[in-house]
Amino acid sequence: MPQDLLTRARPGAAAAVAALCASLVAGAPAEAAPAVEPLPTTEIAPGVFVYQAPFQLLAPGNQGAIANVGFVVGREGVAVIDTGNTPEAGARLLAAVKARTDLPVRYVVNTHMHPDHALGDSAFRATGAKFVAHAKFARALTARAQSYVDAAKRQAGDALAPTLDDIVKPDIEVADRLTLDLGGRALEFEAEPTAHTDNDLTVRDVQTDTWFLGDLLFMTHLPSVDGSFEGWVKLMARLRERKAARVVPGHGPVSAGWPAALEPQQRYFDRLRTDVEALLDKGVDLATASRTAGLSEREAWALFDEFNARNAIAVYRELEWR
Repeated sequence: MPQDLLTRARPGAAAAVAALCASLVAGAPAEAAPAVEPLPTTEIAPGVFVYQAPFQLLAPGNQGAIANVGFVVGREGVAVIDTGNTPEAGARLLAAVKARTDLPVRYVVNTHMHPDHALGDSAFRATGAKFVAHAKFARALTARAQSYVDAAKRQAGDALAPTLDDIVKPDIEVADRLTLDLGGRALEFEAEPTAHTDNDLTVRDVQTDTWFLGDLLFMTHLPSVDGSFEGWVKLMARLRERKAARVVPGHGPVSAGWPAALEPQQRYFDRLRTDVEALLDKGVDLATASRTAGLSEREAWALFDEFNARNAIAVYRELEWR
């Protein structure tokens, strides 16, 4: 094995490759690679499986499995919906699929470009699956790819962090609506206007009327505004009028009833708006608003301190020019 190949391998992988080479030279059988532990999934409807993520930031202990991810099984194939923050999280999701079915993965869907939902995609390259995302996904992910990789290295270390080579561009881009078939099982995709991000994609399993909303819906985990606060509020009003047997949030329980699942997020957004408008009326500066807006919601949400200040800043900047 050339030394330069060893040094280019992922941390931890070089030792495994070296051991393999040594065993081949000695004529001994190579040790089998350790099995990947599947993500624990719950069947929330026939053929629909979801992993419920912990309310945590990326860290070595969670391996990047910090967003709800899932998959839908049809007669002829599987569609995976979001993949986690690292290749290891994606590999654990793939192992969960294989534990449930022998059918091939036909599609890997990203509900948006945030790293906790999209940086596990590379684990599915070898499956031959087509990658599906919003038409604005590739541009948005490319713009932030280096910062996402750098952040993952700081939070989880080189051994877990994805590299730029792990960034996967979509094969199928959805600009409006699209239906794909898994073999007697249709999935409906809808590209949403700018809200949580500018590339939010919703996925509905028609057979069970299960609606994957990605991070357009947060439950218990505080929402994060990265697209347009006003756009998200307007979209919530529109989505609330739609019917669904159940929804899957990007963060929260594996599923919830609709539209009741939206009420805590709506309450938080209403509080942010009320607080920021009052602060603007008083001429309070942005820094003060970031420390005070929304504080009455603090006990209702996980990761409040990690995300509320940036939400307040986003709302302040959007509302001050109305």
